Amino acid sequence: MTARLPRPARLRPADLLRLGLLGPRTRRLRSALSALGIALGIAAVVAVTGISASNQAHLLDRLDRLGSNLITVSPGEDVEGKKVPLPKESVTMLGNIAPVERVSATGDTKANVYRNEFVPSTQTNSLRVLSARLDLLKAVRGEVRTGRWLDHATERLPVVVLGSSSAERLGVTAPGTKVWIAGEGLTGEWYGVLGILEPNELVPEIDDSVLVGGPTAIARLDGDRTPSTVYLRVHPDRVSDVQDVAAATANPAQPGMVAVSRPSDLLKARAETDDTLTGLVLSLAGVALLVGGVGIANTMVVGVMERRGEVGLRRALGARRGQIAAQFLIEAVLLGLFGGLAGAALGAATVYAYATGQGWPAAVPLVWAVAGPAVAVVVGTVAGLYPALRAAGMSPTGALRSA
Repeated sequence: MTARLPRPARLRPADLLRLGLLGPRTRRLRSALSALGIALGIAAVVAVTGISASNQAHLLDRLDRLGSNLITVSPGEDVEGKKVPLPKESVTMLGNIAPVERVSATGDTKANVYRNEFVPSTQTNSLRVLSARLDLLKAVRGEVRTGRWLDHATERLPVVVLGSSSAERLGVTAPGTKVWIAGEGLTGEWYGVLGILEPNELVPEIDDSVLVGGPTAIARLDGDRTPSTVYLRVHPDRVSDVQDVAAATANPAQPGMVAVSRPSDLLKARAETDDTLTGLVLSLAGVALLVGGVGIANTMVVGVMERRGEVGLRRALGARRGQIAAQFLIEAVLLGLFGGLAGAALGAATVYAYATGQGWPAAVPLVWAVAGPAVAVVVGTVAGLYPALRAAGMSPTGALRSA
């Protein structure tokens, strides 16, 4: 009668999981340091993408409130580089374009603004004194931070409204203060500050300007009677159509000498630049993941060397090569998983803390919050593959002899 060979030992998935947890439980510090490398890489990925997404959400929120349907029309340059003024009628003609919902303009003056009359005339702080139409704020959707805007009464008085940057450079914090306005061929005069504007992302040139009423600019500051910049608020679905005809409408005789732009295009370029920088930081995060994977591989190799006696004993008791390999592979996967989950949590906490500090809406991309731990598991699997195969390849006698 032929003796039956003993059936190979089989381990249930729960048993394999317990064996996989044996290394992290018994070598906690080393396992924690190995998982830390993965955690930092995942945290960097989640934090970078989350902060970028939060910044984008903040920017889009501002654009939604300001509106990205703003077009600016300004004088172009001739072959000699000299600006060709827009016709006086350009504002009216541009306002007659059907999709244009609102139009306004500013004009140049020959004046400069100073904190007081003792400041040298060359220290202008790069601030411009512009004439402004009464409907300018409605066209650019500007807001008054403090004080008030020009009206039919004040546009003929020696008063100004300061952009946010010009107020900071002049050291003005509240209405009622006076600033000195003078220029070549002009009699210097004190002007009262009527109001201060909030920053305007779409029209940053307003932030660096000092705005006076049109009649005051012409009568007192030798202001141009032609517009220096025309602002068009158009129907959102017809922006491109208006851009195509704006130059010919503003100056039919010389349409090639008219500059037409859309401020939100600059914000789009900024967003593209931000994406490029994000790609660079993600590359650095990839390096961190690689370093974390090497750390896990190193831990697993050392673990195999230290646990040769355990491996030899289990092989002698009937454990198969696949079971030994699965034990060490599961251990590496668990290190990657723990590191990935910790990194995702750390990255999300960083995003929320930074966004809250900046006053932005916090946005953590769900794809990275979920994919981060998954990537960490893949890194852990790859890192643990060689040590697992090495452990599985040990013979029972060789492992026990070298233990």
